Amino acid sequence: MNLAMTRDERESFLAELHVGIVAIADPGQAPVAAPVWFSYEPGGTLRFVTARASVKAKLIERSGRLTLIAQTETPPYKYVAVQGAATIVGTAEDSERRELAHRYLGEEFGDLYMDATADADDVIVEVVPTRWRTTDFSKMLD
Repeated sequence: MNLAMTRDERESFLAELHVGIVAIADPGQAPVAAPVWFSYEPGGTLRFVTARASVKAKLIERSGRLTLIAQTETPPYKYVAVQGAATIVGTAEDSERRELAHRYLGEEFGDLYMDATADADDVIVEVVPTRWRTTDFSKMLD
């Protein structure tokens, strides 16, 4: 039984609301893994925000690659893991930060988050997916 998602299924899944976990190589150590809020449009690039001075940003600049995993939290479980080239493409503008905050927290709490983090020095990370791994256990029910 093949539990892999089709291209359309995996891209649609990744475009849905999931907290992603990024993993980035850290030479001589275990990879650094951290949760991120991200955006993705099918067929496009994946984008997330991180602090300019964060370990994530430094490791992305060094390696230029990462893995992001998004999954469901309830059965039947599904996940998409994307590997790809990662680039810091510039300073995160308030509009993009607010869009992510509203996506993940809703308008009211998103605005509170923006107020609380008004002095943030964030950058945008863009990931070009080059390799996909997927599983959709709901296919066992078909």
